[in-house]
Amino acid sequence: MESILYSTQGEMGRRVLGLHHSRHIDWEIPSANQVKGAPAEELQVKRVGVGLSHALTTFSAGAGGGVVKSLQAVAPHEFSTREQQQEASSLTYNEKMLANYVPVYVMLPLGVVTINNVLEDKAGIEKQLKELRAAGVDGVMVDVWWGIIESQGPKQYDWSAYRSLFQIVQDCGLKLQAIMSFHQCGGNVGDVVNIPLPQWVLDIGESDPDVFYTNRSGNRNKEYLSLGVDNEPLFYGRTAVEIYGDYMKSFRESMSDFFEDGLIIDVEVGLGPAGELRYPSYPQNQGWVFPGIGEFQCYDKYLKAEFKEAATSVGHPEWELPDNAGTYNDTPTSTEFFGQSGTYLTEKGKFFLTWYSNKLLSHGDQILDEANKAFLGCKVKLAAKVSGIHWWYKADNHAAELTAGYYNLKDRDGYRPVARILSRHYAILNFTCLEMRDSEQSSDAKSGPQELVQQVLSGGWRENLEVAGENALPRYDRDAYNQILLNARPNGVNKEGPPKLRMYGVTYLRLSDDLLQENNFNIFKTFVKKMHADQDYCPDPEKYSHHIGPLERSKPKMPIEYLLEATEPMEPFPWDKETDMSVGGALSNLIDKIFSIFK
Repeated sequence: MESILYSTQGEMGRRVLGLHHSRHIDWEIPSANQVKGAPAEELQVKRVGVGLSHALTTFSAGAGGGVVKSLQAVAPHEFSTREQQQEASSLTYNEKMLANYVPVYVMLPLGVVTINNVLEDKAGIEKQLKELRAAGVDGVMVDVWWGIIESQGPKQYDWSAYRSLFQIVQDCGLKLQAIMSFHQCGGNVGDVVNIPLPQWVLDIGESDPDVFYTNRSGNRNKEYLSLGVDNEPLFYGRTAVEIYGDYMKSFRESMSDFFEDGLIIDVEVGLGPAGELRYPSYPQNQGWVFPGIGEFQCYDKYLKAEFKEAATSVGHPEWELPDNAGTYNDTPTSTEFFGQSGTYLTEKGKFFLTWYSNKLLSHGDQILDEANKAFLGCKVKLAAKVSGIHWWYKADNHAAELTAGYYNLKDRDGYRPVARILSRHYAILNFTCLEMRDSEQSSDAKSGPQELVQQVLSGGWRENLEVAGENALPRYDRDAYNQILLNARPNGVNKEGPPKLRMYGVTYLRLSDDLLQENNFNIFKTFVKKMHADQDYCPDPEKYSHHIGPLERSKPKMPIEYLLEATEPMEPFPWDKETDMSVGGALSNLIDKIFSIFK
């Protein structure tokens, strides 16, 4: 087994490689002009053949600063992680360009662990993971389903299949992002398997259906527990928040060795349907189709009672929940609530929307606090996902965002308060629809994915957050990759050091046979290289300024007034028109087509 350790010394650092004692290596240092496009100080190190007894060789790389400062051969037992042991034996780095590096992760298939809690195709997943690793991918993301782990009864957790999966990921030299998936799989865009909530939870819902989100017509959504029961001890004496907290504590205990090894780099905390901090306002399994405005989801008895109490406290006991906001597939102007001079602009409407969105903020805040306590002291980042609801974004009413719980209007920022909540817990803001462009959307839907991404990412950066993201739908074309690259570094790379703006990471959705198809995968590999700012895969996040220290305790709870200060609109940061790290355009697409004809 070949071993590798990459560590820093001086400006860029040294590369330390070792092999079993029976193997020998030499080093060939080509001139800088042998590396296409590399500056004069850049060096590429290649294995040729010297014994391990040659302990240290040091190289100077000119006044610009050494890219490779030293090489040191060490024995395999000195390597700290398996992924370092399995690193490829030739890397090229430019110290200054490495500051532009954005790591790429790939989402694993939804059903990689089956509903029966079995990792069925170990050989198949290992083969695919090795292909990802060879392509330079930094890690993978996986849903850890509540409906699988705690399916046998309250606090009866079975992590065995996921431990097997995590071991394979580690053996393949990849990092891991774990999602605490407290939602159902099935009923949303892209859901190809069905993984319901634990049966014992659904059984409670049979006798008390108000534990589920409910629309005005009384339709229950069993995808996620209503935030109205966050603090109701309805689940064998536990509240929903306590259930989530216990689950995360058990995960930490059962995966402690993987945390200690540095395999798990972040834990994304599921906060709603599809794991996103939102209400299930646009469920496909209830007939919603794009670009319907969706429906408010606060008509269960618990939330109805809370709204009545809130309205009464401000002297309006007569106020009721909206009854004029339309149905799932309406357009905004066809409703009284979202129409011109609609209810959403009245005192009553503003009160409701503030209450509705604040309940979502409080829900996220409370569960993230439980996550912080569960993973306190672990060298890991917390993360939370915000949905990219881009349709009707360019309408004055932002109807689809409002029904989902994002109270976002031209004169009110609905996303920066979310970012402020996340900052309390040192959490990453993970956003979606990075691949979408306005020109690809129907004008009838008044979509603005580019402006939405710009607003949300800017809000996260203004709140001093790390911001990450993913594509909303599977795409394999260069246009999508170029849009992701633009969002990852909105003002391009900086050849002299860190760029003005840089996303913390991007997760590609998702691993599939289609992605691994030869032409698709070749384009994807180019995308990964461009995300890495044309640098080789870097096994140590510290080298591109991703420090992951022990998780600190959350900051004190924020007063609601302080949160609402973040609703003040601010101009987003400027974006370039195009990425300066393109994977190719129309000509490349034409060449691909020509080659596919003659294959």
